[in-house]
Order: sequence, then structure tokens, then C-alpha cells
Amino acid sequence: MLPTLDARLAAAAELVRPGEPVADIGCDHGKLTAVLAASGRYPKVIGADLRPGPLAKAEQTLEHAGCKDRAELRLGDGLSVLTENEVGSIVLAGVSAQTTWEILEKAPWVFTARGPRIIMIPATRHDALRRWLWEHGFSFAADRPVQAAGRWYAVMAAEYTGEVYAPAFAECLFGGTGVWPEGKGYADWQKAKLPRMRLGVPDGSALAQEIDSLLAGLPSQAASRPALPKGEPFHLPASFKPLPLGATTTTAASGGSRESLLGQRPARRKCFSSTKRMLGAATRAVALRSNDGEGKAAYFLL
Repeated sequence: MLPTLDARLAAAAELVRPGEPVADIGCDHGKLTAVLAASGRYPKVIGADLRPGPLAKAEQTLEHAGCKDRAELRLGDGLSVLTENEVGSIVLAGVSAQTTWEILEKAPWVFTARGPRIIMIPATRHDALRRWLWEHGFSFAADRPVQAAGRWYAVMAAEYTGEVYAPAFAECLFGGTGVWPEGKGYADWQKAKLPRMRLGVPDGSALAQEIDSLLAGLPSQAASRPALPKGEPFHLPASFKPLPLGATTTTAASGGSRESLLGQRPARRKCFSSTKRMLGAATRAVALRSNDGEGKAAYFLL
């Protein structure tokens, strides 16, 4: 029985060049390999994986699909299982963006005009992979957004042309996904990452300006958070007793002598803000801790 492909692998199968050999690198369970082999559209179908276990599963998948004689399974690392000009399409699905370009960098023969079409489904950092491809002379044949298992993916097909391009941040973030009906959903998912992406980007830099420009077009997140009633003062717990300005020991707060409270070893207290997980949720707290190495911190919920 022929296996069913999810939206990611189905989209990848549609981007394979018909009539030319194809390789499914990192074939894992072999579902895509089996569907490609059973279609009869490709003179050679190769499934490859780094580990013997997945290849054994792929062999079972091919056998159950009745197309074991129409596919070849190979054990090896990345594109080392292929020779130059052996296939017209290469599928790299389910690995990170960085792993994808590291696999390509180890096979110089993919950086040739009229070379193989590279079909990729990066598990992470779609924007980084798009930038890498453009900056290394690849052009996109397709950049399709698909949703599977509750999250968004980008199924990319690129071919080497030698034309190096320096893309803007927004181009890397969305690619060519806007031409597809699913483009808006994918764009919203990508935009939700912007606040996190902005962290650590120096103010005033070109990247900061691009991200800020995109953030300016988003609905205010403050509107979704409950606020204190207007004019309501903020109160610390009654038990919270900050040290007087300039005080350096616990004597200021208690009136006792240093020796009676701390012995002969002086200690200072510092007030600082920290994040603690209390009751299963992230809670802001203010703590008083003695820095003598023995004192314990007392946390007050804010």
C-alpha cells in the first residue's frame, strides 16, 4: 500500500523535476522515496540516510508499497552518496537551515549552472536559509508555505545560477510565500517571531530599522494584557522593609548590634530583581539576600 504524505512532503514531491533521476537525502521512513518510485515519473529514485535503522524502515516501506525494485537505498553522509550529474533533483527535508547549507557546501558540484534542483524543507530558520541561498548564487524556483502538525513550513526549490543577491531582511523573512493562498498565515506566523528577533540587535543598525518597521505594522501587544486600574497605586507587601539609604548591615533594619545579629563577620545586603518560577509560572520577585555566602534570599511577589 502506498504511504500517505503530509503537506510538506507532498509539496516537495510536486517540485521534483519530472523525467530525471531524484535523490531523497535523509529519507528516514522512506515515504517520499516510495511515492516517487511508485509514480513511474523518474528513471531512478535514490533514498539515502546516515543510519542503518532508518534505511531498514525505508526498505520495509518500499516493500509494502510494491516498488522495492524501482528504488535504490544507499547508506552515507549527505551528498557523499551521489556523484556529479547523477540526479536532476535532490530533496533535503527535515533538517535545520545550517545543516542544509553545510551539506551543500560539502558537495562543490551542486554549485554549477544547470546543476541539480535542491528541494528543501528547513526545520528551523527559514529566513537564514533564504539569505544563504541568495548570497551563494542560488535562485528560487519555488518558495511555498505549508502547514503540517500545527506549525508552518516553507518548501523551497532552488537552482544555482551564480547570480549573487543581497536580500533585505523582509525578503528573507517571507521569501516568495506571498504568492500562495497560504501566504498570509505563514506571514503572520513569521511576524510573531519579530519581538524575539529584535532582542540583541543594536539600536540604529540597518537590521534594527527593518525589524522596527515591520513591528510598527503589528497590532499593539499591550492591548491584550490586563492593566492596573487607572490611578491605583502599587503596594509592596507589608512585610517588605527596605534598608534605609546608605545602610550597609542588618543593624539598620533591626536596631540591634552587628555582633548580636551576624557575629563578627560583616555582611551587606543588596536589593535586586530576579525572575523565579513559582507555582509553575514565571513570576517577578524582589529579593533581599545577604552576600556573606550564608544568608538566604526572601522573595516577594510583584
